[in-house]
Amino acid sequence: MIKTFLNIILLYYLFFQTGLVWTQSYSFQTPTPDGIGKIYQGREISKVMGHLGASWLERSTRIDEENPNLAVDLLQLRKDMLVADLGAGTGYFTSKMAPKCSIVYAVDIQQEMLDLNAKQMSKKGIKNVEFILGSINQTRLPKNTLDLVLLVDVYHELENPYEIMNDIKLALNDSGKVVLIEYRKEDPSVPIKPLHKMGIDQMIKEMNFIGLKLHRNIQKLPIQHMLIFSKL
Repeated sequence: MIKTFLNIILLYYLFFQTGLVWTQSYSFQTPTPDGIGKIYQGREISKVMGHLGASWLERSTRIDEENPNLAVDLLQLRKDMLVADLGAGTGYFTSKMAPKCSIVYAVDIQQEMLDLNAKQMSKKGIKNVEFILGSINQTRLPKNTLDLVLLVDVYHELENPYEIMNDIKLALNDSGKVVLIEYRKEDPSVPIKPLHKMGIDQMIKEMNFIGLKLHRNIQKLPIQHMLIFSKL
């Protein structure tokens, strides 16, 4: 009887603590046109770009607008590295990283995107990609394994950033890094909707909240921030 009572108390405590973290992490408001009305660390989370917008990811002007090849070079990938492309979409960055490392885990919450990604990898003869269907709460990445996790214009769309980033942190090895590439909110000339941009201070604030510290702030891309974070 005493053991049962103690188990009930323990379950209640765990439920209360989990709920407390959740309520401290998010609040809600009437959604703005590009947002979902969910607020995290003072920022409204944006709507997700669905698979019907996949062609925008593969647009011919992207090379000149964003210089993605430079972004990949700045990752300093090595052939022995295990990396993840989170929010991998059609595989635009997956295909650029795969020849430079051991394995790329391509993660997306839309099966349609993973199917498009797989077709791209097959066309290009790339075989060192593992596809993972994640969820809004879980990446399903292997734990204590990854050298690097890349999120390109993805983080601002995560419906549950606290849960996902905590999951990513668990997937990193001791020296693993998280790389966020986001359109510069500080620059009004960047032709992207406001909720799809992020500022440096906000990015650092949100990563610190989950237990990640700024490792490098790279400002070499034409219109995007590139911030690299490590475990505290």
